Amino acid sequence: MRSAPPGKGISEVEVTNVSRHGFWLLIQERELFLSFDKFPWFRDVPIGQLIRVEQPHPSHLYWPDIDVDLAVESNEFPEHFPLVSNARPNKTLQRKRTTRDGTTMNKRSRAHN
Repeated sequence: MRSAPPGKGISEVEVTNVSRHGFWLLIQERELFLSFDKFPWFRDVPIGQLIRVEQPHPSHLYWPDIDVDLAVESNEFPEHFPLVSNARPNKTLQRKRTTRDGTTMNKRSRAHN
């Protein structure tokens, strides 16, 4: 009796680790690091949305919850993709700081007297 050939893997792409600098993706047998500096649209994403990544094509990744498409090649060969996102973090997620007089303000707003 012969065994059936191994089936397709359950997960073709997986987020394996997240740090304050970025996150690691395991794609089949390769591990890639995506820096938040180079891919800022992932910086403030809740972990549940970050780990929900699909691979509709071997060279294409998609995060459906945040509607982000990414070519795998853009991380492997950044010299082929010279444009870098100028996306800024979500203002509502930025920390507010307290001024000396006790008022709070975001970096871009001014304290009210």
